[in-house]
Amino acid sequence: MAASQVPARAVDSVSLELGAGNKSDLARVGVQWKWEQRWWQSNGTHIGGYWDLNLGHWRGDRHLDIPGNRQNITTIGITPVFRWQKDNLQGWYGELGIGANLLSGYYDNNGHQLSTRFQFSDHLGVGYVFANKLDLSFRFQHFSNASIKQPNDGANFSILRLSYPL
Repeated sequence: MAASQVPARAVDSVSLELGAGNKSDLARVGVQWKWEQRWWQSNGTHIGGYWDLNLGHWRGDRHLDIPGNRQNITTIGITPVFRWQKDNLQGWYGELGIGANLLSGYYDNNGHQLSTRFQFSDHLGVGYVFANKLDLSFRFQHFSNASIKQPNDGANFSILRLSYPL
């Protein structure tokens, strides 16, 4: 199955993401590898997907719940993403993904704490691929350690994403 194989070929696209949530800003760059497999192909649409490997930065403006106290965290993550899209890979699409992330520190901002550096992330997004292949999307992303250790308040971000194929 394509989703279970680690990519070993050239990168298919690059992305830039900017987001905010819980008095924190997020900025990320990423690279993607498309899966060759298409599932449930019907009426000009199918479910496909890609691997997303990203490097990011979170800047919290209320560290330890103190207004103006900043916290900076670097993140690295890998996510298999499933996308419902048109067969010509243009126009509107919807996607979802669940991945794994490693944080450079323990997130504690605006009363939300993550007690482990390892975090799962899940996202739900909608986007549009233009005729020139520019891909613009909006996603809601949640980070949590799945209650491996408490506290686990989670962190939520609203993210604008721009990607382009290579």
